[in-house]
Amino acid sequence: MYKEHPVFEKPDNENIKIWRYLDFTKFVSALDKQALFFTRADRLGDPFEGSYSKANIKLRPIIYQDLLKDKDSFNQMQAQLQFFSKEIRRFTIINCWHINEYESAAMWKLYLKTDEGVAIQSTFKRLKESFHNYEEDDVYIGKVKYIDYQTEWLPEGCSFYPFLHKRKSFEHERELRAIIQKFPSKDGKLDLTQEIFDVGAYITVDLDILIEKIFISPTAPTWFNDLVKSIVNKYNLGKEVIQSSLAEEPVY
Repeated sequence: MYKEHPVFEKPDNENIKIWRYLDFTKFVSALDKQALFFTRADRLGDPFEGSYSKANIKLRPIIYQDLLKDKDSFNQMQAQLQFFSKEIRRFTIINCWHINEYESAAMWKLYLKTDEGVAIQSTFKRLKESFHNYEEDDVYIGKVKYIDYQTEWLPEGCSFYPFLHKRKSFEHERELRAIIQKFPSKDGKLDLTQEIFDVGAYITVDLDILIEKIFISPTAPTWFNDLVKSIVNKYNLGKEVIQSSLAEEPVY
């Protein structure tokens, strides 16, 4: 179920539009399973996922100088932090959305490998409310912050921080993330040798609440539009299916 958390920054407007761009097979899978797929953090394709900035390495001796009086204690703390931040990616799963009042031509090109794709249009409020039937884990949702990993300090002290920050080169994504962290234990102690997730997990959502509208790729052929409408009807999802406005002919 959705739960608020102090390190997760919510959009100022809860009804701001958010978008998830999917190829057709992933869209059908979501309908069939009545779920969203959360990808394991180390499988998202960005090697910096879950990492800290170079500025953290430089500034830690200053930030923690009052806590760690000797060099050996500091080096041990830093080594433990680096190990944990790398391992924690296996126990963090993420579902990503694009914040924008309008559909994005760049996002269509970035996330779809073929012309047969759709975009689920929702809102932050709908997304958080769609998890009302999922009780297995807490789901946290917040905006990603984009920083310079060479010069800016990435906050520490919470295992979520590295997954709520990305490099400035990704700023065009305007990303909103739903995140679940789940750690294995053995005999009441943390056991990072276990595996909880494979490549990720399907998390149950109420699609009727989640989906506001469904948009068809601007380059999709006519038959694909008809197919998507047919699939939506098959799953009794009473949502409007719209051809992307980016497909409209220009006026001269």
